[in-house]
Amino acid sequence: MAGPRRNAPPREDVLAAAMEMIAERGLEKLTMAALGREVGMSSGHLLYYFGSKDELLLRTLEWSEGRLGARRRELLAREGTARARLEAYVDLYVPHGHRDPHWTLWLEVWNRSLNADAGGRERQAAIEGAWHRDLVALLAEGASRGEFGAVDPDRAATRLRALLDGLSIHLTIGLRGTDRAQVLAHAREFVDTTLGAGARPPAC
Repeated sequence: MAGPRRNAPPREDVLAAAMEMIAERGLEKLTMAALGREVGMSSGHLLYYFGSKDELLLRTLEWSEGRLGARRRELLAREGTARARLEAYVDLYVPHGHRDPHWTLWLEVWNRSLNADAGGRERQAAIEGAWHRDLVALLAEGASRGEFGAVDPDRAATRLRALLDGLSIHLTIGLRGTDRAQVLAHAREFVDTTLGAGARPPAC
């Protein structure tokens, strides 16, 4: 007689386990079989829930981005200057270092998007759109307060994110000569030169 059927873990637990595996073992170790062993499910059950590894990765990215989005909204709602909040935004955006799990996952999803359907690409665009809209609003606020120059917030946001994306990729893959401090320094230089920012507040 078969034993009692084990209840499947909530999908959020599966996504959290996938992200933890990427952080601890690297993306190449994240297979359906290995994840199934981690959460007590068969690879067949995982495929039933997610349909494919591409969908699992995209769902995991959406879950991770949901957590980052909550942190981003919290820091953008803080009191203080737009410049200070912009620095916090950049700090949150940039990977922590080589093989940063969130950015490693982003790179894999981007790579797989070459063969993704329109729905998958739209979901990726929705994630990036949230970062972009928040940045545009922040730059517009800073410009209205005189902290930044009279720039086009959408254009400036597009250029800043392109800079951050390119340098973040270099940092994530471990390109020699790129570290997190350098990436943040490039971002500060962009703000100072391109945004025509007002005077920095004095250091404490």
